[in-house]
Amino acid sequence: MAEHFCANCHTPFANRFPLSESGLCPLCAGGLRGFDRAYSFGFYDGSLRKLIHLFKYSGMRPLGKRLAGLLCRALPDDGEVAASFDAVVPMPLHCRRRWRRGFNQSEILARLVAKSRGIPMIDVVKRVRATATQAGLTNSNRRKNVAGAFRVSRKSQVAGKRILLIDDVMTTGSTATACASAMKRAGASSVTLLTLARVDRRFAPLESTAMKKPVSEEQQR
Repeated sequence: MAEHFCANCHTPFANRFPLSESGLCPLCAGGLRGFDRAYSFGFYDGSLRKLIHLFKYSGMRPLGKRLAGLLCRALPDDGEVAASFDAVVPMPLHCRRRWRRGFNQSEILARLVAKSRGIPMIDVVKRVRATATQAGLTNSNRRKNVAGAFRVSRKSQVAGKRILLIDDVMTTGSTATACASAMKRAGASSVTLLTLARVDRRFAPLESTAMKKPVSEEQQR
């Protein structure tokens, strides 16, 4: 468990040096995050990583129920947080990637989370541009790579809503930021990111973290 983390996006740090006096990381302090909060069940390694791979790449869809349970556990028990969402939105895949895989793993998870929370899932965000792999890019270039990649198809369904955005893995948050920003422009009042896992980048740069194939998909986040 990390001792130092951002009070907003919960990114872990090896020491307190990167955090502002109010406990924010440079991206949150600078307003460069499109989402308002971020929660993850665990780090992207060990058995959690294996489960995600089986679900995502081996087509073991029945694992979705178990993984959705982990997502729900990642949200704080605080009653205010639990009741603070109006709709669940899955992170969209570009149509070509969805066609190759046959399903969107985030949509499966989002439907299950929405059912458990008793709130609607709305599939209103489209990935309108296929982006290059994020591997090897700096944080700023990652943000540029996914800028404009998302569009809200029915703005009335997100306007004024508190959105829970579901994805499987968070690396730097650039993709989630682009998606959340699109919903904010469409009028969403808040966007909270909920992922199964996040890459632990406390002690190594992204390029040297243990990332395995299929590289082009894992390193999109």
